[in-house]
Amino acid sequence: MSGSEIFNEGIFLGRVRLAEGGYPRVVTVRDGMVLDITARAAPTVRDICEMDDPAGYVKAVEGEAIAELDAVLAGTAEGVELLSPVDLQAVKASGVTFVVSLLERVIEEQAKGDAGRADHLRGEILDLIGEDLSQLVPGSEQAIAVKAKLVEKGVWSQYLEVGIGPDAEIFTKCQPMASVGHGAEVGLHPISTWNNPEPEVAVVVSSKGRILGATLGNDVNLRDVEGRSALLLGKAKDNNASAALGPFLRLFDGVFSLQNVKEMEIGLEVRGEDGFVLNGSSSMSQISRTPESLVAAAIGDHHQYPDGLVLYLGTMFAPVQDRDGVGKGFTHKLGDIVTISTQTLGALVNTVRHSTQCQPWTYGSRALMSDLAKAGLL
Repeated sequence: MSGSEIFNEGIFLGRVRLAEGGYPRVVTVRDGMVLDITARAAPTVRDICEMDDPAGYVKAVEGEAIAELDAVLAGTAEGVELLSPVDLQAVKASGVTFVVSLLERVIEEQAKGDAGRADHLRGEILDLIGEDLSQLVPGSEQAIAVKAKLVEKGVWSQYLEVGIGPDAEIFTKCQPMASVGHGAEVGLHPISTWNNPEPEVAVVVSSKGRILGATLGNDVNLRDVEGRSALLLGKAKDNNASAALGPFLRLFDGVFSLQNVKEMEIGLEVRGEDGFVLNGSSSMSQISRTPESLVAAAIGDHHQYPDGLVLYLGTMFAPVQDRDGVGKGFTHKLGDIVTISTQTLGALVNTVRHSTQCQPWTYGSRALMSDLAKAGLL
């Protein structure tokens, strides 16, 4: 299915920057074209997401054609840059929500950041656990019993705690306005030598806790940094250009719903300049915590987000394919092209660089408000 066909099926919302400068344009997609729908009533994506019927508004609002969709997605539309589809929302992420991811986090911890020990530890830990953790409901009596068994064996881990314990792991992936979009470079901290992409679905949530739609995300991960200590999570997860979202946000309507998100199959391709190709997939049906429960862990009476949030739901994909030799596993090389895709959200494509090489983050909330005010939109 081509890009145009996918985007003709639903109601999509996004943002672009024009070469002429000024404020980022809020856009939608209709009939193969990207349309500017920025208006005084809704100058930001956040404003649309706070409406009672975001999909209805986007479907009905008038717009001005900017460029052909296929050219925008290909990066060949002159003077048009596709941005992350969210703006003022907090960018949060949930971790260890799939059993495969859970086991790999335990391996990272046991390996103390040493990729060379991972292959041996993987078999050892799987033999020791001897349980099908994918069948456990986190926080259930059965999960508590498994925890007791693992503690007795001396292999309990902080990752097992958030994987099958009562409380989900929710962390800040980056600051509002700091995520990058389709076609952008994604950043790895230059100290890392063992890292990987994390293909995920991210849901967009209003300030009232209502899940409004979904987009694709790359929750870039530094396995060696987090493996040395979970207290280095911020250094492992939040760096320049380390959070990618896009290409557009698909809003829930009569055709597309949260149930579709729960049934998604997410494809991943990593294609390196060295000729290396890695393919993988994730099935949202294998998630151990529901999207609703993860959202409830992030927002509620205990924590409010006045501008809403976007929440990465976690990944089951943990690359173990050897790249540079037997037992060395996978790690990124600069120039890798990462493609994350689904049949209902399109494809998010980014090129891997060091975070120090990516375009610096200089356009924040203050700059956005200033530009909107200059344009008479505030």
